[in-house]
Amino acid sequence: MHIKKGDIVLVTTGKDAGKKGKVLRVVPKDKRVVVEGVNRVKRHQKPSRAIPQGGILKMEAPLNASNVMVVCGKCNKPTRVGHKLLNNDEKVRICKNCGEVLD
Repeated sequence: MHIKKGDIVLVTTGKDAGKKGKVLRVVPKDKRVVVEGVNRVKRHQKPSRAIPQGGILKMEAPLNASNVMVVCGKCNKPTRVGHKLLNNDEKVRICKNCGEVLD
């Protein structure tokens, strides 16, 4: 996948289009990501030891990785992600706009 945990991404489609957020979790098997403050849903939670009160919680739901773009730290624009091999055979992600290393 072209997205990693901790990346800042921009949502391109859906009800939250145009919002930026940090990636909290990546699910590569399903090609989905969970972004902070985006795609919030209400979930009914039974009381448990962790949440003794229970109730209706608002939490982020996963969205498809194809609906987000990584934001470059240098040019501060949403960008496609390219890959490049460094001289020590290390594969890194690069910004397609400015060529800056994203990792």
